[in-house]
Amino acid sequence: MSQHQEGASRYGWLLTTRRFVMAAAGCAAVLPAASRALAATNGPVLPEDEKFMRMALDEARRGDYPFGTVIVRDNQVIARGRNQGRTKDDPTAHGEMEAIHSCLADHGSQALVGSTLYTSGEPCAMCMGAILWCHIGRLVFAASVQQLSTKIEQIMISSADLAAKASFAPISITGGVLAAEEMELFK
Repeated sequence: MSQHQEGASRYGWLLTTRRFVMAAAGCAAVLPAASRALAATNGPVLPEDEKFMRMALDEARRGDYPFGTVIVRDNQVIARGRNQGRTKDDPTAHGEMEAIHSCLADHGSQALVGSTLYTSGEPCAMCMGAILWCHIGRLVFAASVQQLSTKIEQIMISSADLAAKASFAPISITGGVLAAEEMELFK
């Protein structure tokens, strides 16, 4: 056995222990953010959530892809949107973006601050970024990114993961409201 091999076997346990400690430290660093993200998607389901989600699902039925959105302020719908990517030949024409643009045109940016956005599918990274920049106060979605990825291509980043990176825009997130009904639209 060479001197190098002898040293490697003698100190192998130390190397293994260091790797274990480093891996554990990495997990400990990630765990608080992951638990915040998890908690963020378990927001309360309010009595009106099903009513407004049904409206978002109605918009989804009329879209190019089955995605629809309503924005609510003071228990009133102030904007609607549905996916129009094919119709407009615009890959950014997602339901959330269409509803945000409609709200901006009709009510201005202050109407979005603190409002609730209901969407039939968990927002993609683009839409979630817009939701955060608009300072929408609450997001309610039906089907999750994971559920949607069984039907269509998805960027596998959850809304909660993106929200956890945007401390400047606190948001409450509730997922899974009428998710089965959204998934049925893909048949």
